[in-house]
Amino acid sequence: MMISHNRRKILQASGALAAATSVPLMARAQAAAPRVVVIGAGFAGATLAKYVRMWNPAIQVTLIEPNPTHVSCILSNLVMTGALGMSTITLRYDNLRNKYGVKLVADRAVAIDSVNRIVTTQTGNRIAYDKLVLAPGIDFDAVPGLDTAVLPHAWQAGPQTLALKAQLDAVPAGGTFVMSIPPAPYRCPPGPYERACLLADTLLRRRRAGRVIVLDANNDVVAEPHTFHTAFQTTYASVIDYRPSSVVTSVDWANKTIHTNWGPIRADAANIIPPQKAGKMVVAAGLLGTNPATRWAPVNPLSYESTVVPNIHVIGDSQGTGQPKSGHMANSQAKVCADALIRYFAGEAPDPAPMTNSACFSPITSTTASWLTVVFGYDAASGLMKPVPNTLAEAPTPSGDHYEDMFGWANNLFADSFS
Repeated sequence: MMISHNRRKILQASGALAAATSVPLMARAQAAAPRVVVIGAGFAGATLAKYVRMWNPAIQVTLIEPNPTHVSCILSNLVMTGALGMSTITLRYDNLRNKYGVKLVADRAVAIDSVNRIVTTQTGNRIAYDKLVLAPGIDFDAVPGLDTAVLPHAWQAGPQTLALKAQLDAVPAGGTFVMSIPPAPYRCPPGPYERACLLADTLLRRRRAGRVIVLDANNDVVAEPHTFHTAFQTTYASVIDYRPSSVVTSVDWANKTIHTNWGPIRADAANIIPPQKAGKMVVAAGLLGTNPATRWAPVNPLSYESTVVPNIHVIGDSQGTGQPKSGHMANSQAKVCADALIRYFAGEAPDPAPMTNSACFSPITSTTASWLTVVFGYDAASGLMKPVPNTLAEAPTPSGDHYEDMFGWANNLFADSFS
């Protein structure tokens, strides 16, 4: 089977998952073992912990995470449809501890003393650090009337994923499913559009086809516009009603009504994905600065060190560098940050021209998928990461081959971060 040039590039990137990141300095002798503490063990935190230890075993790494496993948002929409089970996207931390020597603390960080460099946990444990890395993921704005225990957003995979599956399973024949897309930036740019496609696909396959009303707070499709406009207008033209510039203003689920800036909509089921912002610990640590409009942590992308509080780095979804918020990108950022930490402890400056890449596959039907890839480079003029010209690409059309490749990409990413 011949593989296209772009498809080969995305598979190579997902296989190595170090593409466009710098090669770290070799471990150097230290007078005292440096201490790196990481809060949050998703794709960003787990990768950072693993690669610091792998690249320089002289550095002590402590990973604070209250959950016993990580449940991946990647592929979680296929759990929603019943195509996969939760075990497929449930990732363990055993190798981080046993293979790489990361110290795992099963606790929740509740306070940071940035002056004395101490993290306090929920159980009262006080953990000292030389460098602290925050990878807490995202937090959500409240939507008036929205009870996520009743209407799960499932934008953090786990129990809500199964609750959303139950919502989909209960849609009556000819029923209306309303879902919303928050204003960008948010976690996983193609994710909501992928979910809309799989909702429609599932209803069609179960012969329940009614309507899937997609309320997009953005004025157009944010990611893979060719792929998703084609899917909405052709594959799912009889099911999906896509409405751009549509904002959910409140929810009255007692009356099965979603209120929007265009008026109320009656629904049999709903998936309201709230607007998103930096994780709670980032906010609590004062890393957003004094501007009340700031939603993401300003950092120096050469090292991901906060521009507000020294010796604290922010990677993954909570950072505000102009890069997309995704598992693959979190993995890539973690390697740049790990390299910068190793250089710091060796008395060296960070790489002056880091590059990161983001790749993802999106299932469009139960048997086909599309893909998207882009490389980011450091822009010294703005201090941000910007797309490298001619690297943004999406699949020309969904296919069964891409669907098969999707699992290889995901498994490579899972292994690179957690194994």
